[in-house]
Amino acid sequence: MEDTVAIDAKRILLRYGAPIAILDTINEADRIELAREVSRTAVPDRGDRLLALLAERDYISDEDVERLSSKKKRRRKTRKK
Repeated sequence: MEDTVAIDAKRILLRYGAPIAILDTINEADRIELAREVSRTAVPDRGDRLLALLAERDYISDEDVERLSSKKKRRRKTRKK
């Protein structure tokens, strides 16, 4: 059971924008705790909340937060029919 929780936590963190290189440095218990905190956040705010949590715990710098959040805000153009 614990294994599936850890796998699901990793999936949640990846889905909401945790960089893979950073995620590999986070231990399993912290991943689960971060995923639980993110899942309690409103869906549109989860990516920003995750980046803020990673910065609070010194996994990423504030500059990385700005870079990653600005990258996330770029949206694809919709196709004209």
